[in-house]
Amino acid sequence: MEYSHELIMPNDDIPFKLFLFEGKDGHYVREKHWHRSVEIFALFEGEIDFFINDSGYRLEPGECMLVNSNEIHSIHAPKENLTVVLQIPLSNFEKYYSDERFIYFSNSSLIQDREAMALIRKIYEVYTGKEYGYELKVMGEFYLLLYLLVTKYRLKKVDTKLVRQHKKLDKLSAITAYMKENYATELSLESVSAAFGYSTAYFSRMFYKYTGINYKNYLDSIRLVHAYKDLANSDMTIGDIAVNNGFANSRSFSKLFKEKYGILPSEFRRCHRPE
Repeated sequence: MEYSHELIMPNDDIPFKLFLFEGKDGHYVREKHWHRSVEIFALFEGEIDFFINDSGYRLEPGECMLVNSNEIHSIHAPKENLTVVLQIPLSNFEKYYSDERFIYFSNSSLIQDREAMALIRKIYEVYTGKEYGYELKVMGEFYLLLYLLVTKYRLKKVDTKLVRQHKKLDKLSAITAYMKENYATELSLESVSAAFGYSTAYFSRMFYKYTGINYKNYLDSIRLVHAYKDLANSDMTIGDIAVNNGFANSRSFSKLFKEKYGILPSEFRRCHRPE
């Protein structure tokens, strides 16, 4: 297995994911992986080394890097850094797809774009400020960033090799998108294999090859993300949270939750909602 798939879930209050880079303390390596979302790293302090396909880039302060959907990449952050990351669902660009249902942005030409850096800084500052109406202001700046991408950096002619690579991983992206939409139902390996026209054995092997995780563990990870949010933000019982998010029962949910987060759901709720 040469690379793995990354599961991406948008923030609760905006239709994309926005966060500070987890490798901000340095001494960090993220091995080769891919995801369906378009990803932008905006570096404000420090330095980061990027490896996209067969090309390497070193980002300096004031520079940003775009990673296309289904593009295999790795990241090395040897030093402390301040980096804002946006992960943008591909659905935001559907109106601008090519005839082959494909969109691709230039990686290297975006690096020193001051307008893009200013927009990303503003998005992050407004979002973390959380002042009244912040969502509207964030989305306004976000749409300006999308406009910049599709008008200035969208490539109309793309190497056929890249298109083939994209399509290969896009098949699996369609499957993972289906899983994200239907995670709360009984989503067996057999039913998903059949829905996409694969034998169960072939599908199981293909899924692990390109995601680096087996089907059940990937599905459990989706369910746990949603269950975590329900624990923190709702008054539902743990049993209802388990069932509503596709787990067989509260016992299996509690076991998986503790394996991932190191704490039982009941303990998590007491710690985070002491009232």
